[in-house]
Amino acid sequence: MKKFRVLIPEFLPPGKIVMDILSPIADIEIGLNRPYTEEELIEKIKDVDAIIVTSREKITKRVIEAANKLKIISKFGAGYENIDIKAATEKNIIVTRTTALNADAVAEFAIGLMLSLLRKIPFAMNHLKSGKWRGEETLGNDLKGKTIGIIGFGAIGSKVAMKLKGFEVRILAYDPYVSNEKAKEIGVQLVNLETLLRESDIVTIHTALTNETRKMIGEKQLKIMKPSAYLINTARGEVIDEKALYYALKENRIAGAALDVFEKEPPSLNNPLFQLNNIIVTPHCAGSTKETRERVLAKAAMNVVNVLEGRLPDLNDIINPEVLNKLK
Repeated sequence: MKKFRVLIPEFLPPGKIVMDILSPIADIEIGLNRPYTEEELIEKIKDVDAIIVTSREKITKRVIEAANKLKIISKFGAGYENIDIKAATEKNIIVTRTTALNADAVAEFAIGLMLSLLRKIPFAMNHLKSGKWRGEETLGNDLKGKTIGIIGFGAIGSKVAMKLKGFEVRILAYDPYVSNEKAKEIGVQLVNLETLLRESDIVTIHTALTNETRKMIGEKQLKIMKPSAYLINTARGEVIDEKALYYALKENRIAGAALDVFEKEPPSLNNPLFQLNNIIVTPHCAGSTKETRERVLAKAAMNVVNVLEGRLPDLNDIINPEVLNKLK
């Protein structure tokens, strides 16, 4: 029996999971140790039945239009802004993502950043390594009693709220697509964005990147926050206007920030945010744990197998369900 062809431009370890799932039905081509150019992807995608991508490769309209046999674009992870969904839908190509599998990992990481900011953990470590001992400069703040504002109350935002319960904090949330009933079930108060920014001691972002959320936190919003407040982003870099954040931090208009994501990734070493002392930066790793990686790889590969063998992928993973009606 002739095997399907699957392209994986960026192969993530542990790759054996993906190979074990796909190899019985497909020949697999592994990509380069660098991003493909658009022209390279156009050439590579012509005769493949499926492609599994991270956020690295840009699956543009031109790339999709060049695909002669493509049946599914399977995304490692939840975000899909690097894929032209409209173009895929027009060609009846199913696009899937691995939803909610990293929610616990991201939520734990966000809370870790809260504690790191409040207790000045990275600063205290560097302080000690430079030969100094504790003093006023290493004095932090309790998390207990603080007001936490969660922007985006989906799978990850709600996990953050549930995990914070043991810290005895007040929790606010902003999400125009979430009902009061869901918020009340978890013990969270839904408010508008301005109220959340004004009252929160820590603001943590867990929203998808859309036209509505792009640069939703800019100069105007940062001015609403308390001078003692902290801002955390483990969602998508473009939700925050980095230039506005830089000046807010430099001028001490907010106390600090922690960013796991950036407007451009990877960010330049010349990024002015890196010169500040009141910020923690990490390399888009909030959702990356060994356990989560294994679940995400297996799910992305199984979505491909199901589609290629004529079955439906997990319905919760399908980004463009309207394609299913066309395929019936």
